[in-house]
Amino acid sequence: MSRLRAVVAKVAANWAMNREYKRTYAQLSRLTNRELADIGVRRCDIADIARKHVHQSF
Repeated sequence: MSRLRAVVAKVAANWAMNREYKRTYAQLSRLTNRELADIGVRRCDIADIARKHVHQSF
């Protein structure tokens, strides 16, 4: 039974991480190129930034 709980907890954590990645990615993607430049982010770096954010948060 504890293995099942562990699997369920892992799946739930992965879903939460995926939701947070998508939320972060979407928020950054909505910014204009000028806004991204103001914060020092290139559009091609959005996926990496979102991934790093998720892994630091969890």
